[in-house]
Amino acid sequence: MVKLIYGIHNHELAKTLVEHPYVGRLMKDEKNIIEDMTKSMVKPRNILLTLKEQNANSCTTIKQIFNARSAYCSSIRGADTEMQHLMKLLERDQYIHWHRLKDEVMGQYLFWCHPNAVKLCNACHLVFLIDNTYKTNRYRLPLLDIVGETPTGMTFSVAFAYLEGERLNNIVWALEQFRGLFL
Repeated sequence: MVKLIYGIHNHELAKTLVEHPYVGRLMKDEKNIIEDMTKSMVKPRNILLTLKEQNANSCTTIKQIFNARSAYCSSIRGADTEMQHLMKLLERDQYIHWHRLKDEVMGQYLFWCHPNAVKLCNACHLVFLIDNTYKTNRYRLPLLDIVGETPTGMTFSVAFAYLEGERLNNIVWALEQFRGLFL
């Protein structure tokens, strides 16, 4: 039941339907395009441009693109957490990795590197840079990043490690795993 209190609008009617949730909704074929372009690592703004090129009257916004991408990534991951999904991807792609789990959901330590990085690491083992980012990820774990340098001055990522905290024993554990990469 609708009860009309005051029959005059307090604003003008919108000239366009941009950002109207119903008009800007994504159709099934647009969602498929977003999924395909997300698989191809296309940036969201380029996805939006592609959708606008296909349909000039589209009222889809960048926020709807981000939401569709997020829903797609969540559907791939299923019921797994991001950390569990990462572990499955490391196994699938045959990365070298070591870990210790605190519980089923989150790891206490996780160290990983690509097999080709190990080859480069053994060939160019004179200079390594180690950096630590502080709690900028969802799990608020420090990320240790190890980068090597080739004789030509080019850099390459050697390994990464999520650590439980910034304590000495955590860093020592990561460096021991790093040392294990050498022949």
